[in-house]
Amino acid sequence: MGIALLVVQSNLFRLIGKLDIPGVTPSLLLPLIVFMGVHEYSIARGAALAFLLGYLLDLFAGAPVGLFTFITVTTFIVARAAGVRLAAQTFLTKLALAFVFALVEGVLVVILTAIFGGDAARPRALALLVAPHAVSTAILAPLVFRLAERVHQVTITVPRPGEGGAR
Repeated sequence: MGIALLVVQSNLFRLIGKLDIPGVTPSLLLPLIVFMGVHEYSIARGAALAFLLGYLLDLFAGAPVGLFTFITVTTFIVARAAGVRLAAQTFLTKLALAFVFALVEGVLVVILTAIFGGDAARPRALALLVAPHAVSTAILAPLVFRLAERVHQVTITVPRPGEGGAR
């Protein structure tokens, strides 16, 4: 599902770019990473999957290798730490979680670009894109959460009666 979201996300710019609103292209991967963090995924499995998806996002976006890899793993760990308190159950909670995490992601991109980038103007230009990106990500987050929940329900392994018990 993560790879499919990356493919859709990488092609959304072509459709949404015609609106001529800078930064309005949403992140479809971010709500999935937050979903994994606030649900019952193990730290090792979730961090490894976040690492892989972040690395693929670096490749798809043409970003410096490691930028989104670091951000997705960090997002997963922070969502996991806050997951007990922020279980995304309602529509508004999903919107709020996606908006806040998209803002954090955007700020991290600006900070890391300012620290490691060679162009002093790039972080300023990126900072202007953070708010529209966070809003568009929040708008599509409930859809991604719903898809992730369906995949989670289909793939969850629950032992049947008589299975998995001590013998």
